[in-house]
Formats: sequence, C-alpha cells, structure tokens
Amino acid sequence: MFAAKLSFLKLLLRAAGGEDGGVIAGIRAAAMLASKTPFVKLLLRAAFAIAPACALGGVGVVADAATLASVFAPVADAAALATTAEDLAYRASVEKWRADYENDLKSDHGWLTISGLFWLHEGENRFGSDPLGDIVLPAGSAPPDAGYFEFHHGKTTVHVKAGVPITLGGKPIETAELRPDSSDRLVLGDISLWIHASGERYTVRLQDKNSKVRKAFTKLEWFPVDESYRVTAHFQLYDEPKQIEMQNEAGDTLHVPLAGYVTFTLRGQELRLDAQADDKTGELSFVFRDLTSGKETYGASRFLDTDAPRHGEVVLDFNKAYNPPCAYNPYTTCPLPPPQNRLRARIEAGEMNYKHDR
Repeated sequence: MFAAKLSFLKLLLRAAGGEDGGVIAGIRAAAMLASKTPFVKLLLRAAFAIAPACALGGVGVVADAATLASVFAPVADAAALATTAEDLAYRASVEKWRADYENDLKSDHGWLTISGLFWLHEGENRFGSDPLGDIVLPAGSAPPDAGYFEFHHGKTTVHVKAGVPITLGGKPIETAELRPDSSDRLVLGDISLWIHASGERYTVRLQDKNSKVRKAFTKLEWFPVDESYRVTAHFQLYDEPKQIEMQNEAGDTLHVPLAGYVTFTLRGQELRLDAQADDKTGELSFVFRDLTSGKETYGASRFLDTDAPRHGEVVLDFNKAYNPPCAYNPYTTCPLPPPQNRLRARIEAGEMNYKHDR
C-alpha cells in the first residue's frame, strides 16, 4: 500500500513540475494549479495526506514541522479556496432557484392569482358579476349574467350567454364540455375559469391577474442555505404503483399512486419518504411534514421535487423544500402528507412560514 502511494506521489510531483528529490518545489508548483484545475485539486488532497509518510521514506527533503508547514500552507490554502468556491457556487444556485420560485409565484399564472373556488352542485350553476349568483366574478370583469355551468354526475358543460366574449383555446364559444384539471380554460379579459376536481367533488376555479391576494403579497422567508441538508438517497421502485388515500386541506380524499420510496441518512438519522413520479419525465415529488411544521414552517405540509433517479439514487435538497399554495392562498386545495411521510426529525431547511394576514 505504501509503495503504491509512493509511486502516486512521484507521478504527482513530476506532473506538477518537480522531480523525485524535489518534494517541496513540486508540491508548491502543484498548489499554484489547484484553484484552476479540479483534477489537480483532487491530487493535491491525496498528496497532502501521504506526503509526510513519503518524507519519512526518504523520497524528499522535508525535515521538520516548520518546513512541513511552509510546504503545505499553499496546498491547504488552495484547497480551502477551491472548497469555498464550490460552497459559494452551490449557495448561489440555491438562491437563484428560490428567486425563480418566488417570481413564478408572483407571475400572471402563479398561485397568487387564484381568487375564487366555487363548489358545483347538480344542475345549473350560474356565473357572472351578480353578487347573488352561484359563481360571483369580480365587479366589472363580466356581465351580471354571463352564463351557467351545467353539472351532472361529474360532467361539466359551460353555456355562455350570447354576446359575452369568452374564449376557449383562443376561440369564442357558446357551449363546450370542460375536462377537470386540463387545459380547458375559459378566458374573459384578465380572468380565467376552469374545472378542478377535489377528490369526489368538483369546483370552478377562478384566476384573476388583479387578485387581492397577489396585490397583498409581501415576500417569502427561507432558512439559510445549509449544504448538510443536501443528501443522496437510495430509490426503491415499487413492483407496481402503490395506491393510497391522501386527505387534502379541503377535507376531500385523494387517490394517489406512489411510484416508490427513498431511504437516506440525514444528520445521523435514517429516514424514508414515499414518492410520486411524473409519468413523462420520471421526476419525483414528495409531500412531507417534519418537527418544524406548525412552528417555523407551514403546518400542513411542504413539498420537495427531484430529478428522475439515476442508477437507483436521487439527490434530495431540502434547501429547496417549498410551501404548498395553501400557505399563501385560501382559495386552493392542497394534499396532506400520508403518515409515512411525517418525519420525526427537524428539517431546518427550505421555506419557512409565510407571514401575512388572512
């Protein structure tokens, strides 16, 4: 083992500009490259660990502690600089992700624009700006009577009153069947309407670019970035998708397929989370709660997304854990985590409670 290390150091020194008898000069020369070449940085770390043994073996001229310090100081400094650069790059990437997330939240299509949730009943559900209607639209956004949604046994058909300029897919319509949670969206000026299924119940969801929730938004709060909350997890695929029941904040039961689960170690604690998977991309999503929930973080749950697993592994970065839309907006329905995703651990990372008046 020592002979292999010795040969490795000799190769390192030659590559760095030194010779067998020039340990000091060779390592110093290599140190100059450390901050520029990641591969050299790895070699330097190895050299730092084995150079004292090599010196004792008679390869170099390292003679005392003071000389060792003078030799390895630039190596340690270079390694520290490289590590610092990596840390700063990681922190910057997380901060950018957080800024992009907040900008998306505040955008014209973000969750802050949801300004109404109207539960459908069997038969006709009239909509317009009339305050006594079933589905009340913002004053001035529509005629008092704009039409009605005909709802029967989970099937919804919209009937638009003549002369009301509502479009579907960019084209004016008079009547059309609307699929729940699809691209079937009715547009009238700055507002949009679509059908949303909450378990066995159906609603008309209203989106308004001039939403009061959007106008009253302040800013998001986050834990400081801590790379120890970025861990590699093992992903185990279920033989077949596991169907479970999950509740949402509206009190409805959701039937959710789970693709598999991840196991990981976080600060010495073994943990597990069940995962949903995107059918097209394979990306994973998690709904979880932890011991900060209801205190520093939103009480109901938080979300976490990852890339698709590779070679049975996936990276969980809890610095990017974020709140469900219910944390900001009372007109949304959000899933609650199943019992197995309620972690007996404090995840002091990611998004904190949103401070606002409701």
